[in-house]
Amino acid sequence: MRSPTGNRLVAAVAVVVTVKPAPQVRRPPIQVGLASYYGPGFHGEPTASGEIFNQDEMVAAHRSLPLGSVVRVTNLQNWRRVVLRVIDRGPYGRNYRKGTIIDVSKGAARRLGFIRDGLVPVRVEVLKLPPDASR
Repeated sequence: MRSPTGNRLVAAVAVVVTVKPAPQVRRPPIQVGLASYYGPGFHGEPTASGEIFNQDEMVAAHRSLPLGSVVRVTNLQNWRRVVLRVIDRGPYGRNYRKGTIIDVSKGAARRLGFIRDGLVPVRVEVLKLPPDASR
């Protein structure tokens, strides 16, 4: 293109694009340890979340995960797995000293296939943290 005086015109266009890096999503660690179950003695009692414990529901107790977290528990002996909501605190006492990392409801223990054994090696994976969890 030429200007009215006959000189060439040069046009340059600069486009600046800034891209924010995607936020790093920190997945909670996978835990491996023992699971125990709790049932009849706690059935109908209030939990740490305020919810009434029902031994037949798919719920669990964990010492440190935020209440309301959703976890997948896998029995490492038979590979059965269940998805549970954390509604209570525990385990405590003798089973905790043996390496128990989670207490599951009797209904969950039944699905995982360890009612008779009482303790079983498991993997606990966090699937979802509650919206108000500060991590």
